[in-house]
Amino acid sequence: MNENKLLDKLRAIKLKFDEIGQQITDPSVISDMKRFVALNREYKELEPIIEIAAKYENVLGNIESAKELLATEKDSEMIEMAQAELNSLNEELPKVEEQIKFLLIPVDPQDAKNAILEIRAGTGGDEASIFAGDLYRMYMRNIEKRGWKTEVNSVSEGTMGGYKEVILTISGQGVYGALKYESGVHRVQRVPQTETMGRVHTSAATVAVLPEAEEFDIELNMNDIRKDVFCASGPGGQSVNTTYSAIRLTHIPSGIVVQCQDEKSQLKNYEKALSELRTRLYNMEYRKYMDEIAGKRKTMVSTGDRSAKIRTYNYPQSRVTDHRINYTMYNLPAFMDGEIQECIDLLQIAENTERLKESEL
Repeated sequence: MNENKLLDKLRAIKLKFDEIGQQITDPSVISDMKRFVALNREYKELEPIIEIAAKYENVLGNIESAKELLATEKDSEMIEMAQAELNSLNEELPKVEEQIKFLLIPVDPQDAKNAILEIRAGTGGDEASIFAGDLYRMYMRNIEKRGWKTEVNSVSEGTMGGYKEVILTISGQGVYGALKYESGVHRVQRVPQTETMGRVHTSAATVAVLPEAEEFDIELNMNDIRKDVFCASGPGGQSVNTTYSAIRLTHIPSGIVVQCQDEKSQLKNYEKALSELRTRLYNMEYRKYMDEIAGKRKTMVSTGDRSAKIRTYNYPQSRVTDHRINYTMYNLPAFMDGEIQECIDLLQIAENTERLKESEL
């Protein structure tokens, strides 16, 4: 993209930024909360581009000034200073342009959202449940390091440890944008605790990461929802098992069923179940968008294809391999302790590279 075309694009964005700035102070917009929230989000997303655009125009202006000085100046010392400045600016210019190009890559609007993380045991019986528990601990340690917050929605424990299923809500800055790459089938190769002959078995667990729908993302008709109340099961003591605090919500038009029994309070369980239902309905539409782009991206990054085998955890070799980007790490204990950021960073680079190609910058 030549500099004039890039400047034209940046100036068009600046006009849009200024227009949104005026709109969010308009009383008619403020009274429309859904539109007001959307415009505020867009305004914040454009701010980094506006800042780098100002820097870019400043660099271009200084380059022109240095060239003019070289063309007219007679003093040798001034010429030397102008040439040094021009050389420095010419080195800085492509770096700024590269920053701009990546900022102009179309951003998934879901990336800033909180997320619902689902981990389910797959093939492998009790060992699959144990592995699902290992994945849960891996994510929890990573979440703790990032300073995010979690709330467990529902848990079904395995008979030999781990989980048949665990669903939790994660809140914080950019949660979905970071964890969306974890959706898919995770395969483990190791000697199970239940194996007496020392043979290596292969088991699997599935992970799904959903962007949490906000209140203004989707409108729910409460007449379409059937609410059932029942006693919570599982660990938690006498009060949990004897109190009608667990909630099951059924969305009749779609058939989606969610339930929450983690809290002792029926009201809290209801609020969490309603939030999860809203998210699942929202994701029915979001999946259509993801399916459209899935064929365009060879890395299958963030396609949401839960049937895709994305990663293998090989315990005998202390190896973890991400099959989408051919990433291999020979320090499995550290990875399982939540040190997954390097892999996520490489997945983000792979996706941004493909997005850059798509946008033809």
